[in-house]
Amino acid sequence: MDKIKVRIKRLNGNNDLSLPSYESEGSSGMDIRASVKEPVVIGPGEIKFVQTGLALSVPPGFEAQIRPRSGLALRHGIGMVNSPGTIDSDYRGEIGIILINWGKEPFVVRKGDRIAQMIITRVCHAELIEVEDLDNTSRGAGGFGHTGIK
Repeated sequence: MDKIKVRIKRLNGNNDLSLPSYESEGSSGMDIRASVKEPVVIGPGEIKFVQTGLALSVPPGFEAQIRPRSGLALRHGIGMVNSPGTIDSDYRGEIGIILINWGKEPFVVRKGDRIAQMIITRVCHAELIEVEDLDNTSRGAGGFGHTGIK
C-alpha cells in the first residue's frame, strides 16, 4: 500500500487525544476525534461545528477528505452537512467537523469521541477547454433517475 507523509499539528494543547489513526489493517480512513472542552449536545435537526484540535500540511497534489462515520449514521442519525469536506494542500487552519443530527434523539459529543474519518487522496487539476459541442454517448443528458429503480 502506498504511503505519503502528512505533517500534523496539535492545537490548543490537546496532547491527551489520540492522533487520527486507522482502526483496522484494511481501513481507508483514519478516525478523527472531537476536541471539545465541554460535551456538545446536538438536538434533532441541529447542526453543530465540532473542533478537532488538529491542523495538517497535506502535500501538493493531495487532499484530505473528511467523511462521516457509518456507525454514527446508522445508530444515531449523525452525519456531516458538507460531506465530504475537503482539506486543501494549502490550508493550515484547524480541521472542523460540521455535524448534523438527522436522528430523533439528542446526541452528545464528548472529548475524544470518534466523529469523522479522514482519507488522503490524490488530486488532479483540470484544464477546461470550451467547445461548441460535446461528444455523444448512449446516456446523453439523462440524469436524476433516468434509469429507474429496477
